[in-house]
Amino acid sequence: MQPFGLSFTRALGAAAMCLTIALPGLAQAQQAPAAAANTFDAVRSRGQLVCGVNTGLAGFAQPDSQGVWRGFDVDYCRAIAAALFGDANKVRYVPTTAQNRFTALQSGEVDVMARNTTWTLSRDTSLGLDFTAINFYDGQGFMVKSNLNLKSAKELEGATICVQPGTTTEQNLTDWARANRIRFTPVVIERLEELVSAYTAGRCDAYTTDVSGLASTRSAQPRPADHTILPEVISKEPLAIGVRQGDARFADVTRWVHFVLLAAEEFGITQANVEQMLNDPRPEVQRMLGRNGGLGPMLGLNDAWAVNVIKAVGNYGEVFKRHLEPIGIQRGPNALWTQGGLQYAPPFR
Repeated sequence: MQPFGLSFTRALGAAAMCLTIALPGLAQAQQAPAAAANTFDAVRSRGQLVCGVNTGLAGFAQPDSQGVWRGFDVDYCRAIAAALFGDANKVRYVPTTAQNRFTALQSGEVDVMARNTTWTLSRDTSLGLDFTAINFYDGQGFMVKSNLNLKSAKELEGATICVQPGTTTEQNLTDWARANRIRFTPVVIERLEELVSAYTAGRCDAYTTDVSGLASTRSAQPRPADHTILPEVISKEPLAIGVRQGDARFADVTRWVHFVLLAAEEFGITQANVEQMLNDPRPEVQRMLGRNGGLGPMLGLNDAWAVNVIKAVGNYGEVFKRHLEPIGIQRGPNALWTQGGLQYAPPFR
């Protein structure tokens, strides 16, 4: 294939810029230890969970025509609220961008971040936050217009590529291009809506982000078939729930909410049958559903917390099928370990 004929103008400091952009709220985080001191008690006292989500990403977090937030990440917010209050509706959603999401969590504007965010070493150690559970294994890819007839990302020599700043995506793109000796010109735009508009309007030849994000964007187009997601996956993107450092109990709750969704799927417990499964004789099911073992109080919750979570959103497979399968995302590595995937829960004991 002939190159697009555009020169590579990106400086080699893109990786450093990505980290620098992500850190503007660190000072605020260090000045606001009270917000992180006891999130669990603060949320319970308030009677409402404040959850940081995407500004609008189909399948993950997006308000519907009635203004009701729906999506895979939204169901995690609902599940955490169900565990804390027995009521999945006790959530206020705060849309956050790639640039301000960490500041929103650090400053106490949100209690938890369920917003397709990659767990990395630098984020884990430098931003005053903790990642508690990987709820979606992903990887970065590329999407192009189908009429370009591209079969591989390695055909993007000389292309313009749309990318969002303040993300791991920007650094991955630079690293991948250098490793494969591919020249490209980045089109860097912060707001997702503007970035997608630039891609669809032809300002860039390709759009790169997590494959799940590409699938979401493609599904929202008037003619999804006009866009092709290329086969290469160039990175590991473990998307994880984030909380502030300083409250192990709240972190434990968010972590074990994820695990109960996985375990429920493994044990065949669904939103429809959870009441009947209270009589299941398997010891671990009995412990998980609060029939014995006293596990709920160990988290600061009542014994019905897991039942409330499953009643609210179903199991992990149900959440996935409800929100992600309709936009063309398959389980892949997010299948249970019993089905060849990476997802499984530690024992409930």
